[in-house]
Amino acid sequence: MRMEIRKQIEAVLFDMDGVLLDSEEYICRAGVEMFKEKGYVVAPEDFVEFTGMGENRYLGGVAEKHHIPFNLEKAKARTYEIYAGLVRRKLSLLPGVREFIGKCRDRGLKIALASSADRIKIEINLNETGLPQDTFLAIVSGLDIEHKKPAPDIFLRAAELLDTDPARCLVVEDAISGVAAGKAAGAKVLALTTSFSPAELSGADWITDTLATADHEVLDW
Repeated sequence: MRMEIRKQIEAVLFDMDGVLLDSEEYICRAGVEMFKEKGYVVAPEDFVEFTGMGENRYLGGVAEKHHIPFNLEKAKARTYEIYAGLVRRKLSLLPGVREFIGKCRDRGLKIALASSADRIKIEINLNETGLPQDTFLAIVSGLDIEHKKPAPDIFLRAAELLDTDPARCLVVEDAISGVAAGKAAGAKVLALTTSFSPAELSGADWITDTLATADHEVLDW
């Protein structure tokens, strides 16, 4: 009698920027413009080390670096206004996203979106790419948790909402901080090299270019 082997994976937790779409150029430009309006010149390179940590740290870290007086809520609100204008009719899903999500569904896996971005940015991005919010059984934003990546909170919360053990989750990430967060949560991590090099993402269990090149066997471990 053949014994059925129960697969470990039950859910896939997707980061957003650099995984489903690439809006890094636009949020960076929006941040540069926001600081310029305040009378300060910052460079795109200033934002790199804060990638994947949510806009609180993305903008706040640059302000700290340059000793710029900073009101977080006002700065974020203005940055998102600029961002919404920059991305209009310019965002699209990265290669392989729809197909990979389809494979998740074919396998009966639960899926969630776990992004350090604020909810307003998540909504802008999903609307612009045409990916319905109800694609995901749960959406967790940076505003829903206290400790941002590289802390594991966002993935622990997503797993909780899916009623799934984090150890039975696959996290899909593109940022160094996101890979660290996924591993700290106890999940397996698939890293995409859309934002960082393979060497920088070496803490992940699997590394590939985009979801189009991801071996779908990662969904069968």
